Amino acid sequence: MRPSKFLMLTAAATALISATPATAAQAPKDYPNRPLRLIVPNAPGSAVDTLSRIVGTKMGEVVGQQVVMDNRAGAGGIIGMEIAKDANPDGYTLISATTAASTIARLLQKNARFHPVNDYDYVVQYAVTLNVLVVNPSLPIKSVKELIAYAKSGKKPFNMASAGAGSQSHLSGAFFQQAGKFESLHVPYKGGGPSSASVVAGESQWTLIPAPAAMTHVNAGRMRALAHTLPKPTPLLPGIPPIADTIPGFDYSGWMGFFVPKGTPKPIIDKLRAAVVKTMEAPEVKKGMAFQATEIVIQGPAEFRKVVEESMVTNAKLVKSLGLTAN
Repeated sequence: MRPSKFLMLTAAATALISATPATAAQAPKDYPNRPLRLIVPNAPGSAVDTLSRIVGTKMGEVVGQQVVMDNRAGAGGIIGMEIAKDANPDGYTLISATTAASTIARLLQKNARFHPVNDYDYVVQYAVTLNVLVVNPSLPIKSVKELIAYAKSGKKPFNMASAGAGSQSHLSGAFFQQAGKFESLHVPYKGGGPSSASVVAGESQWTLIPAPAAMTHVNAGRMRALAHTLPKPTPLLPGIPPIADTIPGFDYSGWMGFFVPKGTPKPIIDKLRAAVVKTMEAPEVKKGMAFQATEIVIQGPAEFRKVVEESMVTNAKLVKSLGLTAN
């Protein structure tokens, strides 16, 4: 795998790395003086867990304290997000914020006790997690154009697997069908592992899933990768084109970053953000993220909040168009 393409807005990077102005309050000199807790709203071994560990392990070295993973899976991420919201805002609890847990799960819960835009303080976005369009390799499909033509031919079965109704793979696949103007039977599974296995086994014919979940199967020849969801080619997936080459403007990728409980002191947030920026510059982190086909993208709180707001709007439209109802 080639080295990760490190994307950073120059002005934003300067602001993130710079020391806090002398006129502003400073974080306590001994902060942090005990381990940090990183709540991961996903199960161990998931793509989110893997990326969180890559960043968290090195971040612990940067701040001089261990970053302890606290996996709180369940309800599509709702459980972890609610625990994080209610945590003490003292700078010792962070949350791995993702598209699925922070926005999609929230849209599918009537009584979710959190709002991703209003109920947390933002630290930093550090990644864009692209999705990969894959098919069972026995199919005579080697491009996006061929997949759409195959679907429109009416040949059966032609099922789309997902990690469950309302999951990121469900919405990304539905968005792709809408953009490509074709239909495929949606077959929801209980999680990303079973949905991927169904494509490998030929029970389902295709899926659109996060790159970390796809590329192990692709590299082993168990799946064929057709395209990815970034709007432009990426050196992380050489030889695999963007869906946008076939469907202009197509872009449906996820994001990752850190939130903290609302009310966390700004000087502490600033120190955490600087630590993340330094962490993402480490060669071993760049290598780890590249191996997971994940783009490093650094954006500060205001820019990150805008990303989340736009994600809420996009996914709300998708949820409505699919007729999904809140539980």
